[in-house]
This record gives sequence, structure tokens and C-alpha cells, in this order.
Amino acid sequence: MTEKNLVNGEVDQKFQTLLSNANAARVISQAIEGTIGPKGLDIMMVDKFGDVVISNDGVTILKLMEVNHPAARMIINAAKAQQAEVGDGTTTATLLAGAMISVGAEQVLKGVPVTKVIQGITIGTEHCLEVIKSQSIKIESLDDEKLLNVALIAGRGEMELARLVIEGAKIVGIDRLIAPDFTFCDTVVAREAVESKVFTGVLINREPLNQEMPLSLDNVKILLLNDALAPEEVDSEARGTENGFQYFLRNQEQYQHNLNKIAAMGVKLVVTDRSIDDIAEQSFSDAGIMAIQRVSRLEMESIAKSSGARKIKRSALNKEAEMLQKYLGFAEKVEVDQKAGHTLLYNGGGESTATILIGAATAELVEERERIARDAAAAVQAALQKGIVPGAGSIEIWAAQNLNELAWELRGMSSYGVICVKEALLKPFHCIAQNSGFNPLEKMEEVVAAQMKNASGSIGMDCDSGEIIDVMEAGIVDPTWVKMYAIKTAADVTVAILKINTIIKMTALDVAKVPNME
Repeated sequence: MTEKNLVNGEVDQKFQTLLSNANAARVISQAIEGTIGPKGLDIMMVDKFGDVVISNDGVTILKLMEVNHPAARMIINAAKAQQAEVGDGTTTATLLAGAMISVGAEQVLKGVPVTKVIQGITIGTEHCLEVIKSQSIKIESLDDEKLLNVALIAGRGEMELARLVIEGAKIVGIDRLIAPDFTFCDTVVAREAVESKVFTGVLINREPLNQEMPLSLDNVKILLLNDALAPEEVDSEARGTENGFQYFLRNQEQYQHNLNKIAAMGVKLVVTDRSIDDIAEQSFSDAGIMAIQRVSRLEMESIAKSSGARKIKRSALNKEAEMLQKYLGFAEKVEVDQKAGHTLLYNGGGESTATILIGAATAELVEERERIARDAAAAVQAALQKGIVPGAGSIEIWAAQNLNELAWELRGMSSYGVICVKEALLKPFHCIAQNSGFNPLEKMEEVVAAQMKNASGSIGMDCDSGEIIDVMEAGIVDPTWVKMYAIKTAADVTVAILKINTIIKMTALDVAKVPNME
């Protein structure tokens, strides 16, 4: 092979890698284009076993797709990161990434150096984030109508879910919602054939150990055991000796004494994260104590915060009753729903904790209803933390026009990277308009003209009528943080993919075939 052919081969390989990655990004983006906006439709996912999932949630669809291409997996992981960080905006992040990668690949194929494209993307992204931040409006109150609109838009237009989420937010309080260590969407729980409601307290996805235990209690003292409830074990060999057998008997006696002590302290609910043995079960049944075992770690944490209880190990039961009282929690009411298979704790003595219980008609709808409500809750929290911006793709168009001016100012080849960001920002509105049944290019021209005339980034399109309106005044708003994080995520994954020079398929090294160098 001549040196010229070798060079051409290397160049061809680089272009093939770039085209392969760009095509993978395009396919991933196209899979969810039809879901964005108020007129977006659902996608039915069917696996090889015939199980069906129907959803228009971006990250849910992407997670269920069988994808082998490494670039496509990078985009899906970026969407997962978006979901983990802000809980919403995964479809927007994926569309932006797909468009940015596609335009970036076109620029490189035209001869623009990859480094210049990446440089321009970085400059354009930073400028775009500043533009969006400058348009952000802070929400000061949980009664602000725009906050309900945020929940409604993120909640796929379901007013009942939006109102439940806002009601839950009011129980939690604005100070807790803006705290970085609190995740509001974790308060959402969906169940089949239950009535949707919001209450102050927590839900335990378990029932009492048996039917003899009470199903409803008032003014409840709560004991939380981060342990199994059983006497200390003594192996059979040790029990075969006199000392070992006496030790075994003392353990049994101490264990029964501790169970009686729990009842004498007025404890009415015992919750453990592991098993409860038959002796304790019978003792609690006789004393009218409700006992629930094998509760998840997350639910144990929620019970502790809501009731004010402190989790203890079973060895702590040997303490005096006065000491143990300090570890107990409290709830005004505990009620078992046998039909739904869970237990509800109302009005605990600890933090004000909300549970947003979402009912679904069938088992197939439970997960989707929960996803929608969780998206709405995440959007509400994001809006309270960092404010809101105009929705329906209008803020992206406004930022794109600002980038157009920036590209002209830069002049150099890095301006091509800025154009990548600018073109990607137009993608969400394009898909929203198309899904609403309008010509996206025509509507985009109308929005751009109206924004320039009014010098406002809040001018957008009414997806029902197609009229050009002030979307902020109409209550069509999105959380600032969702938009900013989606743009940053898309830029990061685009830069990572454009940097890929060659794809090498790695295989396991066959040690047996490695020659002996001795």
C-alpha cells in the first residue's frame, strides 16, 4: 500500500466513524421526536416476550430500546443523567444532542477542524446558558399560578395530577423544596385501584404480619428496628454444654422480657427492615400491637423522618424503658389498606412529610401514571430552585438568534461550532410545531419575526390554534434548570462524540496464544 493510499484510508476511516456516530444520534433522536409537546403521541414498546409498555416519556423509551452502538448508548446515558439530576427534560436533551451531533458532523465533513467545532460549541453553550439565565423569573410563592402551570405541562396536561403535586408541595413547604438534599419526586407513589390523594405522612408498602393484629390505630407510638427481631442465636454445639444451655435460656428469658417491655411502654407499631420471629409475632398479636417486617431502607428512612423515631438495633432493647422511650416515634393514625396491600401513617411527630398517592385503573397504567406525576413533581421543585423561562420552544429560539449574532462576531472557524448549538436549539420547537399539525418552518419564521419586533424571548406559538402569543403571559412555562441542564448535557455528549477518532472493538485477550517471551 502506498503512503498516499494509507493516508486516504486513515481519512476515510475517520469520516466513517463520524458518520456512524452521527447516524446513531439521528436514529435515537428520531425515535422520540413525535412525543414532545402537548400534542405529542405515545410510543408502544414491545419486548421479545410480548410485554408492552406505552409511554411518551423520553428516558423511559430510551431505557427500553435495545441499543448496541456506543455513541447511541452515550446519548441514552446523557438522558439518564438529565433524569437523575433534574427529573425532567430528557426528551429535550436527546433532541438537542441528536441535532448538535448531526450539524457538527456536517461541519467537519465540510473541512472544518474538529477542534474548532468543539471550541465553538463550548463558546456557544456558555453564551446560550447566560441568555436563558437572563430571561429566568423567580417564583416566590407556592400559590403562584405559574407553578401550577409548570406541573401541568410536565404532567402531560393532567390537571388532577398537577393539583395533587402542588398540594403535596404545600405540605412539604418551600424551604424544604429548595434544599439540595431533598428529592420531591420521591414522595410520589402510584397504586392500582386506589383513590388519588395527598396526605401528611408516609406509605409503607407492607401489611401487618397476620390478621389478628389491628388494622387501624390512633395516637401511635412507633418503634423502628434496623435489625431482625429474634433472640441472639446460640449454635447447637454450644447448647450441648451446661454453660451454653444456661446462656441459651437466659437469652430466651431476656428476649421475652424485652417483648413485654415493648408492650408496657405503650408501643403500638413495630417496624423492622428484616424478619420478625414467631415468638414476637404471637406476643405482639396478644398485646394488640401492629408489626410490619422487611420494610425497605427508603421507607424506613421516611418513617423515621415523619414520625421522629430513631432506628435502633435489637441489642438496644436491653436498655431501660426510660431510655428506649427516647427512640420512639409518633403518628396520629396508622391505617392498613388490605385491598391495596399497604399501610398508611398519618401526621407524624417529626418532619412535615407528604405522600402523593396516585391511583391507576389497571396494573399496566401504574408505572406510567407514576412517571408522569414524578416528572411534574421534579419540574415544580426545579422551578422553585432556579426559576422559570418561557416554554413551547420559544426560549430556545430566542437563544438561537443571539447565537446567530455571536457567530457573526467571532468570524473565525469556531463560529461553525456556535452554529451547531444554534441549529440544535431550533429542534425542539420544530418538533413541537410538527406534532401540533403546523408547518414548522413557517411557524418558526413567524415566531422569530415577532420576537425581533417585540424584543422579547417570551413570544411563541399556541399549539392549539397556531397563533403567535406571549407564552409567559399564557402560562406556558418551563423550569429554567431543566432547560439549562438539557443544553449543557447535549453539548457535553456532542463534544465527547465528536472527539472520537476511531471505534475499535475490544475483545478478550487469549492468554494461551500469547508467546512465551522467556
